[in-house]
Amino acid sequence: MTLTFATDASNATPLFALTSDAYDDWLAHQPTPTQAWLKATGYSAGLGKVALVPGTEGEISIAIAGLGSEKSRARGRFALAASAKALPEGAYALQGDLPGMDLATEALGWLLAGYAFDRYASASGAKAQLVCPQGVDAARVEAIAAGEALTRDLINTPANDMGPQALEEATRSLATQHGAEINVITGDALLTANFPMIHAVGRAAAQAPRLIDMRWGDSGPKLTLVGKGVCFDTGGLNLKPGGSMGLMKKDMGGAATVLGLAHMIMALGLKLQLRVLIPAVENSVSADAFRPGDILTSRKGLTVEINNTDAEGRLVLADALDLATEDGADHIISMATLTGAARVAVGPDLSPFYTDDNAVAAALSQAAQSVSDPVWRLPFWEPYEPMIEPGIADLDNAPKGGFAGSITAALFLRRFADAGNYTHFDIYGWNPSAAPARTKGGTGMGARAILDALPKILPL
Repeated sequence: MTLTFATDASNATPLFALTSDAYDDWLAHQPTPTQAWLKATGYSAGLGKVALVPGTEGEISIAIAGLGSEKSRARGRFALAASAKALPEGAYALQGDLPGMDLATEALGWLLAGYAFDRYASASGAKAQLVCPQGVDAARVEAIAAGEALTRDLINTPANDMGPQALEEATRSLATQHGAEINVITGDALLTANFPMIHAVGRAAAQAPRLIDMRWGDSGPKLTLVGKGVCFDTGGLNLKPGGSMGLMKKDMGGAATVLGLAHMIMALGLKLQLRVLIPAVENSVSADAFRPGDILTSRKGLTVEINNTDAEGRLVLADALDLATEDGADHIISMATLTGAARVAVGPDLSPFYTDDNAVAAALSQAAQSVSDPVWRLPFWEPYEPMIEPGIADLDNAPKGGFAGSITAALFLRRFADAGNYTHFDIYGWNPSAAPARTKGGTGMGARAILDALPKILPL
């Protein structure tokens, strides 16, 4: 599917997007037949409510998209997109500005309302197309929409069709599209190349574990994105109960999100050197599965006691992060569906992130608000460091007690990255119920905020 703006504006239906408060004043200035029609239908510009006003020949002369009250808008995102699916197929040209709303973000929401995952069954998103509003960078918005669609498609695809090999192929396709270089280390070659924890986590699966390494750009600051690519997580020998395993196709959501963000960066031609690292594995059960009580030696040389094989994401990320630090990156960002603790703390909408750099945190928080991609800073709380130090090894992959699980996981990862230029996102990657511009299922989190904040994070 292609999420793009309407190309022919000449026959587009005028679209008025009106808040509940502004509706009465707007109506008072309309022709008498329009007033009579809308009053007869009882229209009130509630959020997502659509009105179609007929012309003299029975055509649609104008359409109205209700933006609702300030309270209803504050309780959601993408208010304009709330009307997209209710409008008939055709092109629509927005009239005027959207008071107090970012026009580019609302236009993006409209494009995303057209998304549907249709690989296995017929499905369709909104058929109404929007003419790109004046002053909005159409190419940028379309690139962001395409990146988000890529992320959603990858997460929504089940593990039988999105294992480590398929994730590698998806990355190769993206590299080909943008002229990027790619290198993949697979199977026992991971041991030779010194990625022991990626190998340990993935060696029990039918498909060999691998480290996917994509590079793009030859000038500008260096940005490295590291995405957790656990294509399915059984929990390993600490087997998950069935109810907890049902959504584990999304455990490669970090990889899917960094690939979507990479598409945005490359499609927009940002002047930077991009590197994407994805440790792609399945955490499976077999005779050679790693065990509780094992002690693994990481690429960095730190030893890790395995107290729960279901805390595997941080293990594969650790080896990839250590590699990332060797390249002298100006900034490293990891994204992972890492902990249930993060969901308990902030729910499915917010993306918790960690950084030691207050300027980076401020840039991300400001960008998130601007582009309606909410994030929330959590602390690298150093008094919790002893919780990840078991004594028998340098680190514990699953501290007992259950407290501060997202924080201790972030502290674990920080041991393998340069703390001064590292940001970690503990995302969910899944929308549990449909909302405007956000279908139920796989979803990108934090990528648009990062993209918007990059000029403040890096010297672009």
